[in-house]
Amino acid sequence: MYDVIVVGGGHAGCEASHIAAQMGKKTLLITGNIKNIADMPCNPSIGGTAKGIIVREVDALGGLMGKIADKSHLQIKMLNNSKGPAVRSLRCQADKITYPKNMQEALKNTKNLEIKEAMVEDLIVENNTVKGIITASGEKINSQMVILTTGTYLKGNILVGSENTPGGPHGEARSNFLSDKLKEYGLKIMRLKTGTPQRIKKDSIDFKVMKEEKGDNRLWKFSFDDDYHYKIEDQQSCFLVYTNELTHQIIRDNLTKSAMYGGYATGIGPRYCPSIEDKIVRFADKERHQLFLEPESLYYDDWYLQGFSTSMPRDVQEQMVHSLHGLEKAVITKYAYAIEYDAIDPLQIKPSLENKVLANLFTAGQINGTSGYEEAAGQGILAGINACLKIDAKEPLVLKRSDAYIGVLIDDLVTKGTAEPYRMLTSRAEFRLLLRSDNADLRLREYAHQVGSITDEQYQEYLIKKQTLSEILDLLKEKHLSLTDEAKSLFRENNLEIPHHNINFYDLLKRPEITLDFLNNNFLKLDISAEIKEQVEIEVKYEGYIKKAFKEVEKLLKLEEKEIPADIDYDKIQNLANEARQKLNKVRPETIAQASRISGVNPVDISVLSVYLKKEYNHE
Repeated sequence: MYDVIVVGGGHAGCEASHIAAQMGKKTLLITGNIKNIADMPCNPSIGGTAKGIIVREVDALGGLMGKIADKSHLQIKMLNNSKGPAVRSLRCQADKITYPKNMQEALKNTKNLEIKEAMVEDLIVENNTVKGIITASGEKINSQMVILTTGTYLKGNILVGSENTPGGPHGEARSNFLSDKLKEYGLKIMRLKTGTPQRIKKDSIDFKVMKEEKGDNRLWKFSFDDDYHYKIEDQQSCFLVYTNELTHQIIRDNLTKSAMYGGYATGIGPRYCPSIEDKIVRFADKERHQLFLEPESLYYDDWYLQGFSTSMPRDVQEQMVHSLHGLEKAVITKYAYAIEYDAIDPLQIKPSLENKVLANLFTAGQINGTSGYEEAAGQGILAGINACLKIDAKEPLVLKRSDAYIGVLIDDLVTKGTAEPYRMLTSRAEFRLLLRSDNADLRLREYAHQVGSITDEQYQEYLIKKQTLSEILDLLKEKHLSLTDEAKSLFRENNLEIPHHNINFYDLLKRPEITLDFLNNNFLKLDISAEIKEQVEIEVKYEGYIKKAFKEVEKLLKLEEKEIPADIDYDKIQNLANEARQKLNKVRPETIAQASRISGVNPVDISVLSVYLKKEYNHE
């Protein structure tokens, strides 16, 4: 008998099983192939725009992805570093051999965690409550909680042109019956699709005609706990290449041969990570599309053609790849393909990620309709935490939209649903200035400490950092610049406007042209880390915007406090619009704030609902 069983060893499953075991629960991670734990079947990267912030949040909550990425990458960059802090995000090129190896090692060394190889095809269900799992061999394994993180393995189909081959990524065995069983239990199943591009043999690429993209010339890391694991000069380069008119013509001429446009695919693909043929059709006015050649590993010679995902037949793929400048003689070591799979309707999930139909069943990752390793990891760690909290009869950890990108992600899924693979974007977060890469620990470590997902040592380090940050901000307010001749000379040498009067360093740092490095090197002489410097600068320079954002958060929190009783009968509420009544019955929101975010529920409907709650339930 286990406390928690996690089904699936992808990025969601790794985080769910690790955190459950770390929180003291007897945990079983069961997966079809142990060698594929933490596999990266698509892009060889961790992070990216918005996604990198999710990785930092997973780390702040006690997760593994950031730590493993730091140990396993070939290159790392801060995206949008020249832009405002709200859109900055880390992205690394991960080694596809090293990353899974390091993750598997970490899981094997996790106390309370057992790993088993088997295919799960059914659940043990009694009175709409999950009691465990049943494997393909008929073995029954009992547990208090089950977390499904099945990725693209539920009735997975590999699509290449008109070819349709049953299987998971890499042609692995798929789960043939589990999604049918879930449907029998009352879960709504939808069909989704994603894809991956070609892999190219390194020595067949003419890198000389491409633009080299190097890693950043400063050290970065995802984890708040570990030190740096690399040298700047050891980073591997990526290379930029573009499609051209010949590429586009080949695609247009063969469009009906692709799985999507030839009618061979039934699943809905991702809007924000489309195939190259989809890009050509949707953006017909664009003369070229940007692609990147990225190394997959130091241990083999395959290079990943980022942005060239397709489901075209192999002979057409040959033409497409050879039309690219620098790839005229390219040898394709692995052809691109699309993969269709079953997922569940996320509107049937609670904000805790527990299923509304089956008690004690949690789901995370692509089974919930998302795409991406990072989105999966973010759900996985929350599912693991909340499964443990439910065992302990404690309230679930539900991150608000003002707390984390993970909170935005889950709220979007359970409130709005999705008809296509969901991808996190900075534009989805209305409080993105508060949800920055630099402050994920300041936002989430307190929650992690409360639920017991981080160690006492991690918490103490966080408190020290928090205190250091506070002390430096206070110091900047207390200390003033003395306008000596030497000070004026320093301003002139750096082409900076000399202040007209004595000013404290806090107000001086608010000036756009003044950096903390300039003040520290010449006046303050403080021994502080680059990470603390970055946070101090952001807190000072964006103080007005941050205060404004917090005022908006306060308004939201007032609505979040107004809970909607679980037994409410929306059909009894007069003057609700029909669409609003239907949507409210379908989603069953837990708060007025969540109800207000449902598509089709208008402000007038919220007012009607609020009046009804006040009258029938004495809500204020």
